[in-house]
Amino acid sequence: MRVWRDLKSFVHIQGARTLLLTLFIYGIGTGILAPMNAIYLQDSVGLGKEEITSIFAISLFLNMITTISVGLISDKMKRKKQLPIIASLLCIIGLFLYMRADSYSSALVGMILAVSPSGLIFGQLFAMARNHFTNKAPAIVEIAQIWLRATYSIGFFSGLLLGANLYLLATFQGVLWGNLAGYGALCLLLILYKEVTIDSSAQQTRSNVNEPFSLLMLLAILLLSCSDAIRGLYLPLVVNELFGDPRLMSYLWSIQAVFELLFMTAAGYWAAKYGYKPIILLGSIFALGTYIVYSWSTSLTLFFVVQPIYSVFVSVLYGVGMGYVQRMFLHRAGFGASLYIFISQTATLIGYHLPLFIEGVTPNIFWIPAGLITLSMIIMIYVIVTNKSSHARHTHSPLR
Repeated sequence: MRVWRDLKSFVHIQGARTLLLTLFIYGIGTGILAPMNAIYLQDSVGLGKEEITSIFAISLFLNMITTISVGLISDKMKRKKQLPIIASLLCIIGLFLYMRADSYSSALVGMILAVSPSGLIFGQLFAMARNHFTNKAPAIVEIAQIWLRATYSIGFFSGLLLGANLYLLATFQGVLWGNLAGYGALCLLLILYKEVTIDSSAQQTRSNVNEPFSLLMLLAILLLSCSDAIRGLYLPLVVNELFGDPRLMSYLWSIQAVFELLFMTAAGYWAAKYGYKPIILLGSIFALGTYIVYSWSTSLTLFFVVQPIYSVFVSVLYGVGMGYVQRMFLHRAGFGASLYIFISQTATLIGYHLPLFIEGVTPNIFWIPAGLITLSMIIMIYVIVTNKSSHARHTHSPLR
């Protein structure tokens, strides 16, 4: 079977396992804090919804500027490894300040330093990985990227479980120290990793045919990412409000880990066979169903049941979606990876603010991402139909 043949090739590539471990550790470090970040600001620092939103929004906006600015110049750098190393060190400093926060201003300063450089880490890790596999195994570049992204997700969900247990053992301070340790381990692994470089002309030659640039598809992905960002910030608050236990969110998200590697792998091969756009559209249907359940149900059982359903969407958005954007810019790996992160960050910034139009923290918030998903699906259907019509006219047009 092709998947086993590709997997065997993948694990025997020099440096592949180091990249896997790096993404896994980074996922753990991020996942430890993610579901409890907003709750920490609410319960330990004593901030309200508007203050929490503004802290996330300001730090994220600075992260966006850093990510796209460095992405524009990173392809001119022969070696990119120093960028995520420096970013990791800055994040560590920021976390030291963040864990000592006792007011809005101190939490804001800590969050800015802890979050603003993080976009460099994720984007440049995948830029380095694309260069690595383009040089070592060009036939499996796309699926290798998806496996790395899935490994990050497995690490992230492992971090969720670890964070829940750290919270039990040492409250929020234990969670913050765990997050800091994750960045420290990431920095060490990056120092040990031997980066593989490749020039842009070689990347263009060795990679598969690229995707044509489509502003409408980028907008559709922005809307999808925006809906997921709303879920990421507000689902922990809604779950805490409905069921009164901040640990539940860690367990809910951890359900996805069981399915995400399988779904990401399947989605990667489906995208190669049927095209990226139809698979992204298919994944969106699963997200729409999940948001509808979040909006009208107060059953904890149903919240758990829809997690595997939502993981199909997440697998497509983060695996296939990222690959789709990168394939628009195959000759600029750093910019392509950074652009996808920038789109996700822009979506998150928008997503943080949209629920403010709904009073309080209620399940009604999720009608907003349901609407965004629907709009994105309409755009994708239009693009697919238009492309097919254009291709049909071109195929049947008489030779001149």
